[in-house]
Formats: sequence, C-alpha cells, structure tokens
Amino acid sequence: MESMVMSSFWHGKKVVITGHTGFKGAWLSFWLLHLGAEVYGLSLAPNTTPALFEQLGLANHLNHQIGDIRERELVRGLLTQWQPDVVFHLAAQPLVRRSYIESVETWNTNVMGTIHVLEALKSLTHPCAAVLITTDKCYQNREWVYGYRETDPLGGYDPYSSSKAAAELAIASWRNSFFKTSQIPIGIASVRAGNVIGGGDWAQDRIVPDAMRFLMANKAIEVRNPHATRPWQHVLEPLSGYIRLAERIYQQLITPDWRQDRQGLYGAFNFGPLLSSNRTVQNLVECILHHWSGAWVDQSKPGAVHEAKLLNLVTDKAFHVLGWQPVWDFEKTVEETVAWYREAAQMSPGDSEQFQALTWRQIEKYQADAVVKMSPELI
Repeated sequence: MESMVMSSFWHGKKVVITGHTGFKGAWLSFWLLHLGAEVYGLSLAPNTTPALFEQLGLANHLNHQIGDIRERELVRGLLTQWQPDVVFHLAAQPLVRRSYIESVETWNTNVMGTIHVLEALKSLTHPCAAVLITTDKCYQNREWVYGYRETDPLGGYDPYSSSKAAAELAIASWRNSFFKTSQIPIGIASVRAGNVIGGGDWAQDRIVPDAMRFLMANKAIEVRNPHATRPWQHVLEPLSGYIRLAERIYQQLITPDWRQDRQGLYGAFNFGPLLSSNRTVQNLVECILHHWSGAWVDQSKPGAVHEAKLLNLVTDKAFHVLGWQPVWDFEKTVEETVAWYREAAQMSPGDSEQFQALTWRQIEKYQADAVVKMSPELI
C-alpha cells in the first residue's frame, strides 16, 4: 500500500519550485527528487550561513536558477522555457519583524512576485497544477480561541501578514478572471500553514533556529514573546499536504470536465497541526530543553512591535477533500527537530552526503508514521 506521500505520480514530472533555496523549499526539493521528480528551482541565493540548500548539496541535483520573482520577464521566460507539470510557489519575504523595516520590499515580493507567477502560468501549453503558498497569518486575526477556516475574512496587522492576505486576493482574482476560461488546463490552489519548524532552518529572528544557536554556543535561549501561542508543526506536515494537493489537482486536470472542479480543489486550504499542538513559545522552548539541556531567559519588551498572540487553523477541508491530517504531535515534532540539529552539529559542514542521509531518515520516518496514522480509505 502506498501512502499519500509515497506516490509514483511524481516519477518524471517536471516541477518548478520558487524559493527552493529556502528552508521549506529545500525540504520540498529534496523530497520530490527522491520521489523521482525533475526539479527546476528559481530563487534568490541562500541568505543564511549555513543554509539547508547548501548542506544538502541540492545545486548538484536540480536545475538551479538564481533570480528574483520581482522580475516579471524572468519569471515568464523561465516558466515558458520549462513548461512544468507542477508549480510550487514558495518564494517570499517570510519574516514579520523584517516586514516592519522592509515594508515596500515585502509587498513587492509577496504580492507582485505572486502575480508574476500567476501571469507566467498563462504561457504554459499543457496541464499544470499550481500550489501557491501563503501563510496562516493572512487571516484577520481577532485573537480568539477558535481556529480560522478558509472562508474567514482575510486581513493582517503587520506588512508581512497583510501582504500575504493581498496575495490571496490576487490568487483568487487571477484564478477567476483568467484560468476558469483558459484553453489549457491550469488548476490553482493557495495553501496556508501554521508555524513550521524542523531541522535545517537557519533564519534569523525565528524561535527554533535562534534557540539552536544559543544552545550550540552554550548560552541561555533569549525569548522575546514567551506567552504567544502558535500552531507548531513539523515542516514535513504541510509539505505532505502540498504534495497531495498538487497530485489531486493534476489528476483532475487531465479529465474532460476539469473546469467543473467537482472535488473542490481549486481554492484555499489550511494545513495545520492537531489542536493540542497549539502551545506557547515558552512551552516550545521548555520542550526543546527537554531534549537539549540548557536554560532560557525572558527578553520580552513592552515597546516591541506588534506580533499576534493567538492563532490556530481549522483543517477540516484538507481532511475531507484530500484525506490529509497531521501525523506528528507536538512532542514528536520537537523531538525530531532537535534531533536533526544535534546530529547536524556533529557533522562536517561540507559533507552533503551526511546531511542528505540525516534528512532522508527523517522523511522515511515521517512516511512510515503516516502509513500507520492514515486509515486505508484516506491513503
């Protein structure tokens, strides 16, 4: 029996990933390469040292193109040349606090960059499933205990969140305005995931990589927002959903009635963890310290820029339409995340084979657990 994350569908498929040099992009590229896909990537150069993309040596295994999605003609030209079967659009300015400093750049990247990808899809000459990644922060956050559904109002207090809400509006507009009447079957979905953690994230100003750097330096973890609650999930959780969604869209596109979308695949999907994984930052840090001994200190400041305190998602649609549900609970997510960093810390920085083996072991473990978790009718 094949699980939803081990499908033979991907063998020989041409896949474009924007943002493939980033944290999620590197995990997705690596996974799809193992599933037999021919991967093409468009992204800026990795902006962290180290970077998972470089640790895995991915430039040697895919068609690696450095470029900026804000360059409309570049995006259009590459997609016209590559003619992919599937597009995953991950490229973004992903940090809330940076968006206060680089607000215009954030909107240009997250909104206009997305529109450039949408425009480029018009140049394709055969069926293509497009999965465009936004964020759970695209919702109008009322700081309530209820989870947000795909039909809830969009919003965003900070420039990052509001830019992702605007990207969602653009996706819906372009889908309705241009692709419902397209002669070439193009299916477009947007996906919204909660706070993603996992090995290989080296970004600044994110709690897990910040915590790992403090622990590696034998220092106490500095926590700026200990009481904020987030829907923590391992990076493999939403990626498995993106993969499953792209498969289903493509399979629908090659049917005669692809425009009808009888399965409800062209639209927005939430991919979040179990409700029990909605924990405070303090809970997360204390769980990390259970697996890597150390200490933490409260560095919250009254005058800090606004960041949401409470946020979680309802994932009923992904369950009923795709048969997707989270596999790892909060404790397992943190355990596997810390395990990756602890093992990586003992490796030679340039030994990509070691990093590949470590990363693939975690994917295999996730896939095995997914087979146990999913009932047969959902696989």
